Amino acid sequence: MNRRDFLASSAGALWLASHPSIARAAVCAPSAGAPEEGHLVYVGTYTENGRTEGIFRFRVHPTTGEWRPIGATAAGPNPSFLALHPRGTVLYAVNEVEQYEGAATGAVSAFAIAPGSGELTPLGQRRASGGGAPAYVSVDRAGRYALVANYVGGSVAALPLGADGSLGEVARLDPHHGSGPRTDRQEGPHAHSIVPDPSDRFALSADLGTDHIYVYALGGPAGPLAPAAVPSVAVAAGAGPRHLAFHPNGRFVYVSDELALTVAAFRFDPATGALAPLGTASLVAGPAPATERTAADLHFAPSGRFLYASVRGDNTLVVFGVDAGTGALTFVQRVPTGGDWPRNFGLDPAGRFLYVANQRSNTITAFRVDAASGRVTPTGTHVEVPAPVCVRFLG
Repeated sequence: MNRRDFLASSAGALWLASHPSIARAAVCAPSAGAPEEGHLVYVGTYTENGRTEGIFRFRVHPTTGEWRPIGATAAGPNPSFLALHPRGTVLYAVNEVEQYEGAATGAVSAFAIAPGSGELTPLGQRRASGGGAPAYVSVDRAGRYALVANYVGGSVAALPLGADGSLGEVARLDPHHGSGPRTDRQEGPHAHSIVPDPSDRFALSADLGTDHIYVYALGGPAGPLAPAAVPSVAVAAGAGPRHLAFHPNGRFVYVSDELALTVAAFRFDPATGALAPLGTASLVAGPAPATERTAADLHFAPSGRFLYASVRGDNTLVVFGVDAGTGALTFVQRVPTGGDWPRNFGLDPAGRFLYVANQRSNTITAFRVDAASGRVTPTGTHVEVPAPVCVRFLG
């Protein structure tokens, strides 16, 4: 089952088909007594069944966690995953499709962010991503490139950015090769994420289909995405690496293994980009179940003391403590997300709240974070958003 078939079969898509006006009203109608101040946050979604608005904009109160809808933007088909320019002036979105302008590729869009209101305006030309169903976009810390992982076909691409943050055409496309033991999901490469390291010298890409993490140099004579001296490292066979997160100290990197339902830890050498395995931690209690359950996203608390991970099907959020000296993970908590099929999630800039995008139940659920223990507590806030995938805070 490919990504688009999977999406079309989801409960969220069926609900939207029968309630499109309800979904739109739930997002766009201001709530009574809502706060006027707060953090700006963007939510990327799937736009199946003819819906045009794809990126939703909210104000989130920094102390109560209350969300106030302030707008929605037509951003092309399936603007599912989002990234911000390091200056906070441009928002990027993948258009997660397999055909764009008659070619077998997805696309990437850029939007200028209006100061104050956060309103989005298309910036420059939408660009082909170089592969089908792009699932992830990030921006290097110097604002030189948008980096894209193309799930279908398994490739990563670097698109140069103009001085205003607009997208150029693909400057470098690197196809992955190989397969894994899970013939239903690993028949070939499926690049699922690509992130720059804290030093901005390297970029790492997790490929679900080949059970490898690929390491690229971001600059130099060979241009962006040149293979590093040690170009890849293998994870456990059949693990299916999905998303990556660097510890704030830059010495460790972690990957959520979608199929094995684990988090794998690696020591990272910022001088060479080399990765050394440190071990894994389970995301589920007991043996990994054979039912439809898969690991999804992971993010650090701003302090770096805690790592959070989402598990679809199990519909849980898992909290780990992190030893800053060794990189070892210690289980802290497992809590239901309050919705169905959690995808990406985001912590507010202060790390006080955590918000989970539950794709199939068309909701974002809120949790208050205890900075001392890392534990999270549901606030009872449920924000209705159609088929949410990605949560991105501005600033």
